[in-house]
Amino acid sequence: MKAIRRFTVRPVLPEPLQPLGDLARNLRWSWHTGTRELFEAVDPDGWRACGADPVRLLGAVSAARLAELAGDRPFLDRLGAAATDLDTYLHGDRWYQERDGEGAGLPAAIGYFSPEFGVTAALPQYSGGLGILAGDHLKAASDLGVPLIGVGLLYRHGYFRQSLSRDGWQQERYPVLDPDELPLTQLREADGTPVRIALTLPGHRSLRACVWQARVGRVPLLLLDSDVEENGPGEREVTDRLYGGGSEHRLLQEMLLGIGGVRAVRAYCRLTGHPAPEVFHTNEGHAGFLGLERIRELMTSGPSPDGTTGEGAGSGGDGSAGEGGALGFEAALEAVRAGTVFTTHTPVPAGIDRFDRDLISGHFGDDGELPGVPAERVLGLGVETYPGGEPHLFNMAVMGLRLAQRANGVSTLHGAVSRQMFAGLWPDFDPDEVPITSITNGVHAPTWTAPEVTRLGPAEEVPAAELWEVRRALRERLVGEVRTRLHASWRERGAEAAELGWIDGVLDPDVLTIGFARRVPSYKRLTLMLRDRERLTNLLLHPERPVQIVVAGKAHPADDGGKRLVRELVRFADDARVRHRIVFLPDYGMGMAQKLYPGCDVWLNNPLRPLEACGTSGMKAALNGCLNLSVLDGWWDEWFEPDFGWAIPTADGSSADENRRDELEANALYELLEDRIAPRFYDRGEAGLPDRWIEMVRRTLVTLGPKVLAGRMVREYVERLYAPAADAHRALDADTATELAAWKYRTRTLWPYVSVDHVEAVAASGAPGGEGSGAELGSTLSLRVRVGLGELRPEAVEVQAVAGRVGSDDTIADARTFPLKPAGGPDLEGRWVYEGPLALDRTGPYGYTVRVLPAHPLLATSADLGLVALPTEATGEGAGVLMR
Repeated sequence: MKAIRRFTVRPVLPEPLQPLGDLARNLRWSWHTGTRELFEAVDPDGWRACGADPVRLLGAVSAARLAELAGDRPFLDRLGAAATDLDTYLHGDRWYQERDGEGAGLPAAIGYFSPEFGVTAALPQYSGGLGILAGDHLKAASDLGVPLIGVGLLYRHGYFRQSLSRDGWQQERYPVLDPDELPLTQLREADGTPVRIALTLPGHRSLRACVWQARVGRVPLLLLDSDVEENGPGEREVTDRLYGGGSEHRLLQEMLLGIGGVRAVRAYCRLTGHPAPEVFHTNEGHAGFLGLERIRELMTSGPSPDGTTGEGAGSGGDGSAGEGGALGFEAALEAVRAGTVFTTHTPVPAGIDRFDRDLISGHFGDDGELPGVPAERVLGLGVETYPGGEPHLFNMAVMGLRLAQRANGVSTLHGAVSRQMFAGLWPDFDPDEVPITSITNGVHAPTWTAPEVTRLGPAEEVPAAELWEVRRALRERLVGEVRTRLHASWRERGAEAAELGWIDGVLDPDVLTIGFARRVPSYKRLTLMLRDRERLTNLLLHPERPVQIVVAGKAHPADDGGKRLVRELVRFADDARVRHRIVFLPDYGMGMAQKLYPGCDVWLNNPLRPLEACGTSGMKAALNGCLNLSVLDGWWDEWFEPDFGWAIPTADGSSADENRRDELEANALYELLEDRIAPRFYDRGEAGLPDRWIEMVRRTLVTLGPKVLAGRMVREYVERLYAPAADAHRALDADTATELAAWKYRTRTLWPYVSVDHVEAVAASGAPGGEGSGAELGSTLSLRVRVGLGELRPEAVEVQAVAGRVGSDDTIADARTFPLKPAGGPDLEGRWVYEGPLALDRTGPYGYTVRVLPAHPLLATSADLGLVALPTEATGEGAGVLMR
């Protein structure tokens, strides 16, 4: 029989054990070794059986055991010390408070919105790298004392659990998650009733959600859940699965995340007294609608639909920008942009959510959500109106960029790719000038570093034998984990226990171990290693220098191409000749990853360059002394050194022929393994140790390790993006925002009348600098430029010379800008003359041009408006002059 209703009976802890409840409800336990060891001591067998989840453990431990622990003085002493340590962690000043105390003017709080968060396997609300990055961002922010408020959705089915059919085809299942069995509490009003967030849907319907809270150290994480009784069946399923459903389903998820998320933050701050965010960080385009809700707040200057106070009512959210009454749309947009940061994580247009414009217009305006904000204004923020775009599509990343004054990619290379990809939004600027910077991702060391590695201390001081012994112990532990998981997988595939004896011989703790685990889109090339199967087999079975490979990864449920790649790999790994040397482990997740990274000697990554935005799995491996073997993409392109691992050569010039490119790069991979990696691993010195390999492990831990930390990443966000965004936000009170919006409108209207009419250059010798003339290094050209400004004043523009090396097509590379200053008032024709020196500081082919840009002290960059005036072909004798 099945139960007609399900609920959770919570344990009643004896008074001396009450601190266990507080420790279990704060997810700091997921990265704090001492707290985890304390819970393991409660019931070691139960700890393993519940997947190292304290909430489940306390719900399963017997009353007799609890009573025993309540009288166990050594345990109570440990418990008291752990509780005191947590309290100190939560309330003591940390890096952020110290920086703010030094007068850094940091934001009072930051709202961090993401569609997924990978904090711990006990809260499965992630699919891959984006979610794990978001979880690490929250943890590092907590460690540094950064006052973040995380905002996401609670998916009742999470992502999906993966298994394999007998023939290796990926199977998905979606177990139901009960929030009462998760490390969550519900956000409630002062009278104890649950907080409700409401969105208006077409047809006079509503989408309602409750708000669950997780505590990630010092950081609150708010998760909106539409599975509430007030919703109809369709609305209850909005938060059913991560990345599931069709276009409208995804749109409703993203509206709830962005618009509902802002309302949840307002409710949380109202109820707890937490400072309201001055800065809002949109982690990928899925959360972009948060900007629209903040615009609505400023335009209405009143309460939100859920009864919380809006920014415009002086709540402190956008502070002074709302004082003095409601703002118009353009002024509200400027106020919102000033305090918004947008991070893009995808290097390919196919990775961006795009919706039909009619679907968007049907959900906004007076008959939908955000009444008072015209639907055409919403469309104007996201439609692809730029050259090469599709005007009938609403692009969530485009909206994210238009709603944020500051934007970034997640590695140096990805920043460059993003500037190229979104260059259409700034059509008259070179891609290098597109205002998208980069902050390279990092990973949270306490989460991903094995305790054995942490206990080593400074790696430069550890004897080689001890370092090697730890690496072997981690490899041996991985072998045991693989055998356990492989046995469970084969049982799920229908095998009988009697036919699985061979699994006891799978992998060897003394064999070079390679790891490959990630999502399975085609560009990550899961099966590149299978390109030459005989050559791979020879590597696996080499009599003196064998290699073993552990592979894991999930294909999206709708991606049959990815599932075929999984099956291809699984079928190869099923071959009796090699199955003891290569394995595929289904259901890749955080729990598996924390065993996999430390146990591997080499971490393999072979995407199609430059389609890997960052690739943080290799960072986690590096923290454990695992060496990277990767294409120069993402973070590896930035930080690769031969001390840390190997770079797989790429055939970028063969990109038009994908088959040829794969063949060349697979051969390069095999050669590295055969000629350099395996020989180095097995090369033993006089003490029987692989001395050169151990030195690479040491250099990885000492030199590379500090670079890949999430703490470094979050500090960069604070100093380079959050603090400037807070300053910009504070500078825009209601009057200033209105003035800036009016100035932008006037500038856009009058810009067609701005022109560069004449350019002349005089060399230091007094001879005019003409096309093809020569000049000496170190000399100076005096530029004289005549520009038409129409009705604009000189203070509204910036006139620049742009100079640098030129190629055969006269395109300027490595450009530098030189400001030009007005030389008196306008002439009789109303033209203005600008002058300035141009220093010739480089040899070889050299060229320059002149341009006019809008200028205002509140613009984040000169490219903010996307406006520029350039010389025409007939402008003058010196325009575009070349010097050799």
